[in-house]
Amino acid sequence: MIVRSRPNLMAVLFTLQGSILPRVALKVSFITAAAIGVVAVERAWPHPFPMSAGIGPFTLVGLALSIFLSFRNGACYDRWWEARKAWGTLILEARSFARLLAALLPEERHDTLRSRTMKRVMAFAKALHAQMRREDEVAAATPWLSEAEAAPLRDRPSVADSVLVHLTADLGRTQRAGDLTDIQFGLLEQKIAALGQVQIVCERIQSTPLPFAYTLLLYRTAWIYCLLLPFGLAGTLGWVTPLVTALVAYTFFGLDALGDELEDPFGTEPNDLPLDALVRVVEGIVLDALGEPMPPPLAPEGFLLR
Repeated sequence: MIVRSRPNLMAVLFTLQGSILPRVALKVSFITAAAIGVVAVERAWPHPFPMSAGIGPFTLVGLALSIFLSFRNGACYDRWWEARKAWGTLILEARSFARLLAALLPEERHDTLRSRTMKRVMAFAKALHAQMRREDEVAAATPWLSEAEAAPLRDRPSVADSVLVHLTADLGRTQRAGDLTDIQFGLLEQKIAALGQVQIVCERIQSTPLPFAYTLLLYRTAWIYCLLLPFGLAGTLGWVTPLVTALVAYTFFGLDALGDELEDPFGTEPNDLPLDALVRVVEGIVLDALGEPMPPPLAPEGFLLR
């Protein structure tokens, strides 16, 4: 995710990091070249090949396309924001878990249980991070688990959920031993359920893209519109037509590309969520609860927070 203050005029004109321009530069160049060709033909043979189709039809189509783009980008941003709220909930529940354990199991004889429980919360966050980034979930969770617990994880369909299963079973044994009342166990189980809900939300976002036909219709319409636009402008704007066409193409294709980035908020593109930084926050909460040194928060590198 790009983290920087509001840019000045020079930065607006020349900043590429976080900009969508590199992704659409080839398309905009092609559209501009096509517009130059249209103007050249119109100027060379104005009578046999009249190029001016009038701007009226393009105004109507452009308005409809703009509304369509705004709806798609709104839907993509909703996915991005829902994912951010889910990870915010994970951080909240990790803090609540640490507070509850300290209050419900304060005796020194429970130090091992508290430590094991908080490490499992961290293992869950690491496994979910790896799952969303399509990385090795077992390798991510293993450093926070015992060997006996980590060994069978590769045979499980969901590493993050398996960690929660072990966590619930451990607390259940503590409740049956009489160290937790039914009410206290219920409070902790609510936190585990909230962590499971975070996983469900993330999996739903990752596994359910926007309908392909929706994206395809928008993409086709944008291409057709930008390729035909010079025919409506060449007769009146002349050699300014390629500049106007390039600006329109940059806007339409840029919004389309930005929507693609926001549609999958868990990736590593500049406008995706900073999952590494969010996991580091959870790690700080866990290590603080264990009384161990906390790592510093991740800082942006070149305005990019991973």
